[in-house]
Amino acid sequence: MTPPPTRGRWVAIVTGAISIAIAAAYLVLITVLDARGPLLPPPPEALGLSDAVAAEVAAAPVSADAATVPPRG
Repeated sequence: MTPPPTRGRWVAIVTGAISIAIAAAYLVLITVLDARGPLLPPPPEALGLSDAVAAEVAAAPVSADAATVPPRG
């Protein structure tokens, strides 16, 4: 009879542990990023727009879909 494959077993255990660690880190990262709230567009100054264009952007109506985001429950 041949001896049991111990090296293969350890490789599988270590690979599984690494996989679970990556999955847990991903879930933590997504939770932290999601808890920061909705993304907002940058101010016009950050885009290097002139004052006239910035005034037009500020005066532009916001769509109803973007303005009516339901609260987190």
